[in-house]
Amino acid sequence: MPDPNQSPAVQSLKKEEADQRRRAKSELDKGLQDTFPASDPISITSTAVSAGRADASEAERVQDGEDQYPLVNEALRSVENSRGAPSSDRVALAREAARLSERASEVASGAVHLAKGEARSVWKDVEDKIRERPLTAVGVVATIAFFWGATR
Repeated sequence: MPDPNQSPAVQSLKKEEADQRRRAKSELDKGLQDTFPASDPISITSTAVSAGRADASEAERVQDGEDQYPLVNEALRSVENSRGAPSSDRVALAREAARLSERASEVASGAVHLAKGEARSVWKDVEDKIRERPLTAVGVVATIAFFWGATR
């Protein structure tokens, strides 16, 4: 009978776990380098909202290009053609769109941080309740486990 640890699925899983550990270590190392002052805790930061481009030269190239907001530029060109509006209005509107986009990103990031803080607070409250009445907590968990197991 073949060894189950040698199957391709198990090998793939082990490789994936090793890659995740390696990535987490490099992110922790980066977090350590980015931490200032040294008393701050080390953490891996990741957001669901894009924080922008990491490559400064690429960010400048995109910022200078007119294709950053193609629909805004297209609408301004049509207005410019019909009214003869100067292209400075288009540039100003594109800058305003970029500023609003950055603001939306900041608001979303703040909401994520607020939600994480609230989750930590709730978790801390649960831990405190468990510490106050450990036997009650064990009884509640046992009851939930019993009913969950009975329905499976």
